[in-house]
Amino acid sequence: MLVPDVDVVARLRAAGCVFAEDEARLLAAAARTPAEFEVLTARRVAGLPLEHVVGWAEFCGLRVVVEPGVFVPRRRTELMVRVAVSGARPGAVVVDLCCGSGAVGAAVADRVAGVELHAVDIDPAAVRCARRNVGAGSVYEGDLYAPLPVSLLGRVDVLVANAPYVPSGAIGLMPPEAREYEPLVALDGGVDGLDVQRRVIADAVRWLAPGGRLLVETGARQAAGTVAAFARGGLRAEVVSDEDLSATVVVGWLDQVVV
Repeated sequence: MLVPDVDVVARLRAAGCVFAEDEARLLAAAARTPAEFEVLTARRVAGLPLEHVVGWAEFCGLRVVVEPGVFVPRRRTELMVRVAVSGARPGAVVVDLCCGSGAVGAAVADRVAGVELHAVDIDPAAVRCARRNVGAGSVYEGDLYAPLPVSLLGRVDVLVANAPYVPSGAIGLMPPEAREYEPLVALDGGVDGLDVQRRVIADAVRWLAPGGRLLVETGARQAAGTVAAFARGGLRAEVVSDEDLSATVVVGWLDQVVV
Protein backbone atom coordinates (compact mmCIF):
# COMPACT_ATOMS: atom_id res chain seq x y z
CA MET A 1 0.00 0.00 0.00
CA LEU A 2 1.16 3.54 -0.73
CA VAL A 3 2.20 5.65 2.23
CA PRO A 4 0.95 9.27 2.22
CA ASP A 5 3.56 11.90 3.01
CA VAL A 6 3.20 15.05 5.09
CA ASP A 7 2.61 17.16 1.99
CA VAL A 8 -0.56 15.25 1.16
CA VAL A 9 -1.82 15.62 4.72
CA ALA A 10 -1.05 19.34 4.65
CA ARG A 11 -2.93 19.78 1.35
CA LEU A 12 -5.96 17.98 2.71
CA ARG A 13 -5.92 19.98 5.92
CA ALA A 14 -5.61 23.24 3.99
CA ALA A 15 -8.66 22.19 1.96
CA GLY A 16 -10.67 21.90 5.18
CA CYS A 17 -10.44 18.16 5.83
CA VAL A 18 -10.66 17.88 9.62
CA PHE A 19 -9.41 14.27 9.70
CA ALA A 20 -6.67 14.82 7.12
CA GLU A 21 -4.41 11.99 8.30
CA ASP A 22 -7.22 9.43 8.19
CA GLU A 23 -8.36 10.63 4.78
CA ALA A 24 -4.82 10.47 3.41
CA ARG A 25 -4.59 6.82 4.47
CA LEU A 26 -7.92 5.99 2.83
CA LEU A 27 -6.89 7.70 -0.39
CA ALA A 28 -3.59 5.84 -0.38
CA ALA A 29 -5.36 2.53 0.17
CA ALA A 30 -7.68 3.22 -2.77
CA ALA A 31 -4.87 4.07 -5.19
CA ARG A 32 -2.99 1.45 -7.18
CA THR A 33 -0.16 3.73 -8.30
CA PRO A 34 1.42 7.01 -7.15
CA ALA A 35 -0.16 8.72 -10.17
CA GLU A 36 -3.61 7.51 -9.21
CA PHE A 37 -2.99 8.59 -5.61
CA GLU A 38 -2.29 12.10 -6.87
CA VAL A 39 -5.48 12.11 -8.93
CA LEU A 40 -7.58 10.98 -5.96
CA THR A 41 -5.94 13.51 -3.67
CA ALA A 42 -6.57 16.31 -6.16
CA ARG A 43 -10.24 15.36 -6.39
CA ARG A 44 -10.61 15.45 -2.63
CA VAL A 45 -8.77 18.78 -2.35
CA ALA A 46 -11.13 20.15 -5.02
CA GLY A 47 -14.05 19.39 -2.71
CA LEU A 48 -15.48 16.05 -3.83
CA PRO A 49 -16.85 14.00 -0.93
CA LEU A 50 -14.30 11.47 0.26
CA GLU A 51 -16.80 8.66 -0.29
CA HIS A 52 -17.22 9.63 -3.94
CA VAL A 53 -13.45 9.76 -4.39
CA VAL A 54 -12.71 6.32 -2.91
CA GLY A 55 -15.99 4.78 -4.12
CA TRP A 56 -17.42 3.58 -0.82
CA ALA A 57 -18.73 4.63 2.57
CA GLU A 58 -18.63 2.82 5.89
CA PHE A 59 -22.13 2.33 7.27
CA CYS A 60 -23.14 0.05 10.13
CA GLY A 61 -19.88 -1.84 9.71
CA LEU A 62 -20.49 -2.45 6.00
CA ARG A 63 -18.54 -1.07 3.05
CA VAL A 64 -21.26 0.45 0.91
CA VAL A 65 -20.53 1.30 -2.73
CA VAL A 66 -21.19 5.00 -3.40
CA GLU A 67 -20.79 6.27 -6.95
CA PRO A 68 -20.23 9.95 -7.77
CA GLY A 69 -23.51 11.86 -7.70
CA VAL A 70 -25.18 9.47 -5.26
CA PHE A 71 -26.31 10.49 -1.75
CA VAL A 72 -23.71 9.51 0.85
CA PRO A 73 -25.22 7.57 3.80
CA ARG A 74 -24.87 9.48 7.07
CA ARG A 75 -23.82 7.98 10.36
CA ARG A 76 -26.98 9.37 12.02
CA THR A 77 -29.04 7.04 9.85
CA GLU A 78 -27.57 4.11 11.77
CA LEU A 79 -30.28 4.87 14.36
CA MET A 80 -32.91 3.94 11.78
CA VAL A 81 -31.17 0.61 11.19
CA ARG A 82 -30.97 -0.05 14.92
CA VAL A 83 -34.67 0.60 15.42
CA ALA A 84 -35.65 -1.37 12.31
CA VAL A 85 -33.69 -4.40 13.46
CA SER A 86 -35.15 -4.36 16.97
CA GLY A 87 -38.08 -6.73 16.97
CA ALA A 88 -37.73 -7.68 13.29
CA ARG A 89 -38.38 -11.37 12.83
CA PRO A 90 -36.25 -13.64 10.63
CA GLY A 91 -37.67 -13.67 7.14
CA ALA A 92 -39.33 -10.27 7.56
CA VAL A 93 -40.49 -8.39 4.47
CA VAL A 94 -38.54 -5.11 4.41
CA VAL A 95 -39.04 -2.19 2.02
CA ASP A 96 -36.47 0.61 1.80
CA LEU A 97 -37.99 3.68 0.13
CA CYS A 98 -35.80 6.57 -1.07
CA CYS A 99 -33.05 3.99 -0.71
CA GLY A 100 -30.17 5.92 -2.28
CA SER A 101 -27.19 3.57 -2.25
CA GLY A 102 -29.31 0.93 -0.51
CA ALA A 103 -27.30 1.29 2.70
CA VAL A 104 -30.23 1.04 5.13
CA GLY A 105 -31.80 -2.00 3.54
CA ALA A 106 -28.44 -3.72 3.19
CA ALA A 107 -27.64 -3.12 6.86
CA VAL A 108 -31.01 -4.45 8.01
CA ALA A 109 -30.61 -7.54 5.82
CA ASP A 110 -27.12 -8.05 7.25
CA ARG A 111 -28.56 -8.18 10.77
CA VAL A 112 -31.84 -10.06 10.32
CA ALA A 113 -31.74 -13.55 8.87
CA GLY A 114 -33.63 -14.34 5.71
CA VAL A 115 -35.00 -10.85 5.06
CA GLU A 116 -37.05 -10.38 1.88
CA LEU A 117 -35.70 -6.98 0.85
CA HIS A 118 -37.17 -4.55 -1.67
CA ALA A 119 -35.61 -1.13 -2.29
CA VAL A 120 -36.78 1.84 -4.38
CA ASP A 121 -35.27 5.09 -5.58
CA ILE A 122 -36.22 7.59 -8.25
CA ASP A 123 -32.61 8.39 -9.20
CA PRO A 124 -31.09 6.02 -11.80
CA ALA A 125 -27.55 6.46 -10.42
CA ALA A 126 -28.75 5.54 -6.93
CA VAL A 127 -30.54 2.48 -8.29
CA ARG A 128 -27.34 1.29 -9.99
CA CYS A 129 -25.51 1.66 -6.68
CA ALA A 130 -28.20 -0.04 -4.65
CA ARG A 131 -28.17 -3.05 -6.94
CA ARG A 132 -24.52 -3.53 -6.07
CA ASN A 133 -25.17 -3.23 -2.34
CA VAL A 134 -28.33 -5.14 -1.50
CA GLY A 135 -27.21 -8.61 -2.53
CA ALA A 136 -30.20 -10.84 -3.14
CA GLY A 137 -32.67 -7.99 -2.61
CA SER A 138 -34.78 -6.47 -5.37
CA VAL A 139 -34.21 -2.85 -6.42
CA TYR A 140 -36.71 -0.81 -8.41
CA GLU A 141 -36.45 2.56 -10.14
CA GLY A 142 -39.43 4.85 -9.69
CA ASP A 143 -41.39 7.18 -7.45
CA LEU A 144 -41.93 5.81 -3.93
CA TYR A 145 -44.42 2.89 -3.99
CA ALA A 146 -45.20 3.07 -7.71
CA PRO A 147 -42.72 0.40 -8.94
CA LEU A 148 -43.32 -2.08 -6.09
CA PRO A 149 -45.08 -5.32 -7.01
CA VAL A 150 -48.72 -5.35 -5.87
CA SER A 151 -48.03 -8.69 -4.20
CA LEU A 152 -46.44 -6.69 -1.36
CA LEU A 153 -49.68 -4.92 -0.46
CA GLY A 154 -50.50 -5.69 3.17
CA ARG A 155 -47.33 -7.79 3.61
CA VAL A 156 -44.58 -5.36 4.61
CA ASP A 157 -43.27 -5.90 8.14
CA VAL A 158 -40.70 -3.08 8.16
CA LEU A 159 -40.94 -0.04 5.93
CA VAL A 160 -38.01 2.39 6.18
CA ALA A 161 -37.85 5.77 4.45
CA ASN A 162 -34.92 8.15 4.66
CA ALA A 163 -36.83 10.60 2.48
CA PRO A 164 -35.34 14.05 1.82
CA TYR A 165 -36.26 16.42 4.66
CA VAL A 166 -34.15 19.54 4.19
CA PRO A 167 -36.42 22.59 3.66
CA SER A 168 -35.91 24.09 0.21
CA GLY A 169 -34.75 27.38 1.68
CA ALA A 170 -32.03 25.66 3.71
CA ILE A 171 -30.34 23.82 0.84
CA GLY A 172 -27.98 26.75 0.29
CA LEU A 173 -26.84 26.50 3.91
CA MET A 174 -25.71 22.90 3.56
CA PRO A 175 -21.98 22.05 3.32
CA PRO A 176 -20.65 22.33 -0.26
CA GLU A 177 -19.95 18.59 -0.35
CA ALA A 178 -23.70 17.95 -0.11
CA ARG A 179 -25.24 20.77 -2.11
CA GLU A 180 -22.73 20.58 -4.99
CA TYR A 181 -22.14 16.84 -5.32
CA GLU A 182 -25.26 15.08 -4.08
CA PRO A 183 -28.53 15.03 -6.06
CA LEU A 184 -31.08 17.69 -5.11
CA VAL A 185 -33.82 15.06 -5.22
CA ALA A 186 -32.16 13.33 -2.26
CA LEU A 187 -31.99 16.53 -0.19
CA ASP A 188 -34.89 18.88 -0.93
CA GLY A 189 -38.05 18.10 1.04
CA GLY A 190 -40.08 21.13 0.01
CA VAL A 191 -40.98 24.30 1.89
CA ASP A 192 -41.00 22.71 5.36
CA GLY A 193 -38.95 19.66 4.41
CA LEU A 194 -41.82 17.22 4.89
CA ASP A 195 -43.38 16.97 1.41
CA VAL A 196 -41.96 13.55 0.51
CA GLN A 197 -42.44 12.23 4.04
CA ARG A 198 -46.15 13.05 3.87
CA ARG A 199 -46.50 11.10 0.63
CA VAL A 200 -44.69 8.10 2.14
CA ILE A 201 -46.81 8.14 5.28
CA ALA A 202 -50.15 8.70 3.52
CA ASP A 203 -49.91 5.42 1.58
CA ALA A 204 -48.09 3.30 4.15
CA VAL A 205 -51.17 1.59 5.60
CA ARG A 206 -51.90 -0.05 2.24
CA TRP A 207 -48.53 -1.79 2.27
CA LEU A 208 -47.94 -2.60 5.94
CA ALA A 209 -48.83 -5.98 7.39
CA PRO A 210 -50.86 -5.98 10.63
CA GLY A 211 -48.38 -4.95 13.31
CA GLY A 212 -45.98 -3.67 10.65
CA ARG A 213 -43.84 -0.61 11.30
CA LEU A 214 -42.95 2.48 9.33
CA LEU A 215 -39.70 4.30 10.18
CA VAL A 216 -39.02 7.80 8.89
CA GLU A 217 -35.85 9.77 9.61
CA THR A 218 -36.57 13.44 10.27
CA GLY A 219 -35.08 16.55 11.84
CA ALA A 220 -35.46 17.17 15.55
CA ARG A 221 -37.36 20.39 14.89
CA GLN A 222 -39.55 18.68 12.31
CA ALA A 223 -40.50 15.67 14.42
CA ALA A 224 -43.83 17.12 15.55
CA GLY A 225 -44.86 17.67 11.94
CA THR A 226 -43.82 14.14 11.04
CA VAL A 227 -45.81 12.71 13.97
CA ALA A 228 -48.86 14.69 12.84
CA ALA A 229 -48.52 13.16 9.38
CA PHE A 230 -48.44 9.68 10.94
CA ALA A 231 -51.67 10.41 12.81
CA ARG A 232 -53.37 11.58 9.61
CA GLY A 233 -52.13 8.39 7.94
CA GLY A 234 -53.76 6.17 10.57
CA LEU A 235 -50.59 5.12 12.40
CA ARG A 236 -49.67 5.26 16.06
CA ALA A 237 -46.30 6.96 16.38
CA GLU A 238 -43.43 7.67 18.72
CA VAL A 239 -40.21 9.64 18.38
CA VAL A 240 -36.86 7.91 18.94
CA SER A 241 -33.76 10.09 19.29
CA ASP A 242 -30.03 9.59 19.77
CA GLU A 243 -28.15 12.69 20.92
CA ASP A 244 -24.75 11.18 20.16
CA LEU A 245 -25.75 10.65 16.53
CA SER A 246 -27.88 13.82 16.36
CA ALA A 247 -30.52 11.52 14.93
CA THR A 248 -34.32 11.46 15.08
CA VAL A 249 -36.58 8.72 13.78
CA VAL A 250 -40.36 8.60 13.98
CA VAL A 251 -41.75 5.07 14.25
CA GLY A 252 -45.35 4.26 13.43
CA TRP A 253 -47.34 1.07 13.90
CA LEU A 254 -50.32 -0.31 12.10
CA ASP A 255 -52.59 -1.74 14.79
CA GLN A 256 -53.05 -5.45 14.87
CA VAL A 257 -56.26 -6.67 13.26
CA VAL A 258 -58.63 -7.99 15.92
CA VAL A 259 -61.08 -10.67 14.74
